[in-house]
Amino acid sequence: MLSSIRFVFSNYGYAVLGTIVFLTFFMMLSFLSEFIFFEPYFIFNIQSERIVSFVLIMIVSLLSALVIPMNIFLVSLAKRLKRMSSGLVGSVIGASAGACSCGPIGFSIISVFGTVGGTATAFLTMYEIPLRVLSIGILFFTFYHATRSIKKDCIIRK
Repeated sequence: MLSSIRFVFSNYGYAVLGTIVFLTFFMMLSFLSEFIFFEPYFIFNIQSERIVSFVLIMIVSLLSALVIPMNIFLVSLAKRLKRMSSGLVGSVIGASAGACSCGPIGFSIISVFGTVGGTATAFLTMYEIPLRVLSIGILFFTFYHATRSIKKDCIIRK
């Protein structure tokens, strides 16, 4: 696994993309989950009862930062080898599953939709942590598949 990560991220462009993906996901999910506030001042606040949620956001962001550049690498490799890979779909599903339990702002937006919105709000509130764990599972599976595909399609020397 480490050799595949080193192989992909040895390219400066993929390393920059991974950093941008991590920062974007981390800031967006932290803001939506009310860990980061931008007004009236920039405030970073983690309450002790929400540490698990914050750690899961960090893991989703980190795995997304690994998976998305690796899958873009695989798509460009597949174009060169004249075949396609479905790993990018898994990373999009995993990342959106991590973002779907987006916190109070998302809940207030969903509640505009009446009874269906109320049901969705109750579901997201009740299953926020399991949904993030599920998204981590999807992202880890996609990461495993991407590293395996890179090892198979590229000659990587240790």
